[in-house]
Amino acid sequence: MEVSSGREALELSTMRQVTWRILPYLMICYLVSYIDRVNIGFAALQMRSEMDLGNDVFGTGASLFLVTYCIFSVPANLALQKFGARRWIGTMMVVWGAVSIGMVMIDGRWSFYAFRLLLGAAEAGFLPGVIFYISRWFPKAYRGQVSALFLVAIPASSAIGSPISASLLQLHGGLGLSGWQWMFLLEGLPAVLLGVGFVLFMNNEPEDARWLSRDSRQWLQHSLEAERSQIAELSGAKKASVWTALCNPAVIALSLIYAGVISVGICLSLWQPIIIKSYGLTDFQTGLINSVPFCIATVAMIWWGRSSDRHNDRTWHTFWPLALSGAALLAAMVFHSLPAVVVILTLALIGTYAAKGPFWAMVTQWCPENISAVGIAVVSAVGSIAAALSTYLLGEIQKATGSFSLALLPLIALAVVASVVLLVAGLRRRALEKV
Repeated sequence: MEVSSGREALELSTMRQVTWRILPYLMICYLVSYIDRVNIGFAALQMRSEMDLGNDVFGTGASLFLVTYCIFSVPANLALQKFGARRWIGTMMVVWGAVSIGMVMIDGRWSFYAFRLLLGAAEAGFLPGVIFYISRWFPKAYRGQVSALFLVAIPASSAIGSPISASLLQLHGGLGLSGWQWMFLLEGLPAVLLGVGFVLFMNNEPEDARWLSRDSRQWLQHSLEAERSQIAELSGAKKASVWTALCNPAVIALSLIYAGVISVGICLSLWQPIIIKSYGLTDFQTGLINSVPFCIATVAMIWWGRSSDRHNDRTWHTFWPLALSGAALLAAMVFHSLPAVVVILTLALIGTYAAKGPFWAMVTQWCPENISAVGIAVVSAVGSIAAALSTYLLGEIQKATGSFSLALLPLIALAVVASVVLLVAGLRRRALEKV
């Protein structure tokens, strides 16, 4: 009994240290990452009139980020394995911060497209790299809540970033710069500073963590190695390669599920300010209202991640938020007033963000150890393809029909497909685990 109590105390002490040392920094980094990728939604409020960019041009430029994000996701994670998470993630942050700052030089459609492509390439390896990084530090019992807490930076980036971006637009004309140029300049700088800090202060593996006691390091390494062995036995060991990951049934299923999980969040992060502004609001009013759904989604995301760990369930804790998201967007076909739209957007964002924590915990549990890094990158890349296509289609459909409601149809379809695949794959996985 005393031995068991001692081990529990060691586990609690170790995980408390690891969480406080690693998680807050990762959350801040991802918050900055997401602000830098979606602040184009606020920049567009001024850029569209200054450069005569239509919604179709904006939709194309917004989706181009995801094209290079997809293309470079797998190579970036392969590089992470070669160079180590500390150096590689830190370097990526410095590069994308520099690209974001460089967006002040956008002077038309083609330079807008070029910078979005560059930003997508620079950020490509960050999310899959950090998800892999989390799997090297946190046993699976902790990953639902940890993933949710880390990914809460996504809605938090819009909840916090919306009023900040809207305020920075008010600097229009200062030192001869437009408000959107000030926004890119001031919101790109933190990524550079945080990237340097990542290289200086983070560790690759628990064995490198001298801030942990010897007993804590040994317990954590043993726990993680035991889980990796169990996953390898369940999934079967094959030669690690990109092709192996692409052909793995779990990776295929997870990729289709992620297409539904990610597309709603990305599309609404980019298009929501424009949708809200279409009701005749000012830039600042748009920023304040835009932050409300993201604030509520942030709270829901943390609570749902804890529930996923408490019930040791990933499948249903991903399915129900997905279903909520699809149902909310379907309601947009019927209700069109501003209050109704805000409620619909809130429910859709609660769904898409609450699903992320359980989903990424599920990814780290389903992917075999020998293809873990590549598998995570493949899932991220396929999801990005779906998000890029749906972002592009939203702009094209809105231009053709004049209706944002009809433009949401691709997102509804992705949510339905993801839900069905999740149910089938989840039930099959449970059957395998009982054998």
